[in-house]
Amino acid sequence: RHLPHFAVGRVVKGFGRGSKELGIPTANFPADVVEHLPEDFQTGIYCGWARVANGPIYKMVMSVGWNPYYHNTQKSMETHIIHEFPADFYEAILRVGIVAFLRPEANFSSLDDLIKAIKKDIQDAEALLDSEKYLQIKEDPFLKDHRC
Repeated sequence: RHLPHFAVGRVVKGFGRGSKELGIPTANFPADVVEHLPEDFQTGIYCGWARVANGPIYKMVMSVGWNPYYHNTQKSMETHIIHEFPADFYEAILRVGIVAFLRPEANFSSLDDLIKAIKKDIQDAEALLDSEKYLQIKEDPFLKDHRC
């Protein structure tokens, strides 16, 4: 009921697991952006659109919540942009348009199971975001804003 949801903030260092442990890099929002989510925004896996600085708009998958596998104590918004970037972009402005809920947050019995689930989330997002309904949101002025 809160979708689409738009958010913007500087990319901060996360837990350092995305690239190193999972092979799936994520861009993390600072705590103040996470705190501005609607109070009843469901935790889970979402998809949508993302833009770093004034670059192109790419598909993305985002985990919103506590990451039960890692027993996080701080709620996070971790964005995996479906594009290969040549370098880290800490401190860059990240704009996202969260458009669809993919699944609830879940715990996994192994790291392999977690990685498989994330890869399926990416496949699901890629297919879903090609629909006309979600392609329209890629054109939203919020995502195209040039103020960084």
